[in-house]
Amino acid sequence: MARTAWRCALVILAGVLLCAAVETAVAAKRVSIPDDLRDVVDDEEDDDWRHWGAAAPPRDDGPPPDLAGMDPAALQAELLRRHAGPSFGFVKLRLGVRRSQEEVMGIATRWTNVLRTGSVAAKFVAVDFGTLMFTMDRGQDILEVKEFILSQPEAYEFKIGNQAFRRPGDPPLDEVVEMLQKQKSTMLSQDPGSQQYKSKVEL
Repeated sequence: MARTAWRCALVILAGVLLCAAVETAVAAKRVSIPDDLRDVVDDEEDDDWRHWGAAAPPRDDGPPPDLAGMDPAALQAELLRRHAGPSFGFVKLRLGVRRSQEEVMGIATRWTNVLRTGSVAAKFVAVDFGTLMFTMDRGQDILEVKEFILSQPEAYEFKIGNQAFRRPGDPPLDEVVEMLQKQKSTMLSQDPGSQQYKSKVEL
């Protein structure tokens, strides 16, 4: 009987010590914040937080260039660089590649999402099987969009207004269309009994 009482006393003592240890640990984790915060120094805000929501300062592109002495290509590049309003343009995809409607829509969606990760708000939509149209609210991002598009393997030509941009060494669009039509005619003349080549190059 004495042994049983001794064991019960040890179990009760261990339980009391365990509860006291848990209470101490919980009390140590609590941080009390007083209601009077006059003596607290708040130095966690950085400059970005203080200026959050303020209008962006105007871009300083320096003095305007002398337009009279510029050649047309440099003039167009300068106008494109200083563009600030909404913009839209077209992208011709590589010709001679068959694409389904889902593939073209997938390219447009992928490009929109990739540019959004770089905080460029451009939206691409499919016009036909070989052309995408893009719209953007901030025209000052047009050079980033141009660089991005010309770095994509599916893109052939980037067109905004009357200006068309291609990778260095790529022939003009008319030459590519003519070359594809010649290939098509030689394929048909070599094998006249074959099924007619039905792929249409969208312009």
